[in-house]
Amino acid sequence: MIKVIVNGACGKMGRAVLKAVSDDKELELVGASDIKGGMDVGDLIGSKKTGIIVNENLQSVIDTAYPDVMVDFTKPDAVFSNACLALKNHVSPVIGTTGLSDEAKDKLNQLALAQNTPAFIAANFAIGAVLMMMFAKEAAKYLPNVEIIELHHDQKLDAPSGTAITTAEIISEVRRPMKQGHPDEKEKLPGARGAEINGIPIHSVRLPGYVAHQEVIFGGLGQTLTIRHDSIDRTSFMPGVVLACKKISGLKGLVRNLDKIM
Repeated sequence: MIKVIVNGACGKMGRAVLKAVSDDKELELVGASDIKGGMDVGDLIGSKKTGIIVNENLQSVIDTAYPDVMVDFTKPDAVFSNACLALKNHVSPVIGTTGLSDEAKDKLNQLALAQNTPAFIAANFAIGAVLMMMFAKEAAKYLPNVEIIELHHDQKLDAPSGTAITTAEIISEVRRPMKQGHPDEKEKLPGARGAEINGIPIHSVRLPGYVAHQEVIFGGLGQTLTIRHDSIDRTSFMPGVVLACKKISGLKGLVRNLDKIM
């Protein structure tokens, strides 16, 4: 059994992870932490009492639960220090929070190597989202004019999403940087054409009612191709989280994105 703790257990994603880990036969939920704390995990996932009480102190949970893996979907300003704490205690972090800088990721990789404790981070844990990115990379070989629209709930803190950035980076592996649209086009309002990565425009939508959605739109002579993925419920991310918990022990350093372990 792989022993797992969940940090940020009281959040929406945290609760979904608690249930996914509890329901899996190869994983054992041994602890939970959150800045709120005090409640039984069973109350968070709608089951009978588990005896696992959410602790406000992550170090205390690590010291008492002896976990192998920590799953963390907290905020970008907290997840880096959480992951460092886990690695220093030889606990492998599985990180689902986007917004970490490249510098922070590099530091986590160095610490993971130094501690001989692997770490994992993914822009998106939904299997369908990974397939969307793979398909987009293939399409870009033949239809290099492309734009990305990502749509998320209005409580998401970072824009563009990590998934959109990763998609643009993956497409850029097979598509040379290029300026799209009319060479003389002008924005009447700043930002009207979106953000840009290697000439690929990215547009972010934030509205209540959405969970996580993305369209990759390709344009060619007399045709368009749209590849779209929709997460209509947070359970869509759980198979990927569970897979990462099971595969992380065989990794080295910081490994990025789900396609590396699928």
